[in-house]
Amino acid sequence: MTIEFEGGIPVALDGDRLAPVALVERLHDLGGAHGVGRIDHVEDRLVGIKSREIYETPAATILHEAHHALEGLTLSRDTLRFNRFVADELSRLIYDGLWFSALSRDLRSYVASSQRVVSGEVRVRLDHGQAIVAGRRSPLSLYDKSLATYDEGDAFDHASAVGFIEIFGLPLRVEAARHGAVGARHGAAWTWTDPLLDGLPTSVTDPEPATV
Repeated sequence: MTIEFEGGIPVALDGDRLAPVALVERLHDLGGAHGVGRIDHVEDRLVGIKSREIYETPAATILHEAHHALEGLTLSRDTLRFNRFVADELSRLIYDGLWFSALSRDLRSYVASSQRVVSGEVRVRLDHGQAIVAGRRSPLSLYDKSLATYDEGDAFDHASAVGFIEIFGLPLRVEAARHGAVGARHGAAWTWTDPLLDGLPTSVTDPEPATV
């Protein structure tokens, strides 16, 4: 199946634009027929009591997988990292019945802003209880094949990585030089050994091209 998203919201299934409830109901039937979305876990209630919960959430499982795949295509690394913290906190607030709290309101405003670029299509295959992402595309994709192929036609200048690595590693070199890589305590004093630091090159140069 192919699910289309606009601004993070699912709007169509296999090319048919559907109202939100109708789309969820159709995914529920399709996913349920393939055993998708069966969840058996132990969770912590608000007061800390553990409870075993069994759910069947075909539509939610499919939508989460598809939405996550599209986010990976359209959002930056830092936004994806921060989204994990927001999702954990927002889900906690909702679970605890704090939807109308100020923090919930502010976090939902952030989510709405970050989702503006999460638009595109995701192809999902349902197979023996699994919703497997088989493809994704977006006009707002941040993926550029010419920068990530590692082939001869790669537009990324790999020589520029040498200087970046040198600068990026400077703080670690300073730390290792001052504190050592491995510490061992002898009585009241610490002694530091660094068997690898001396062997590290201070710069990297491209080797001579091989002749065939």
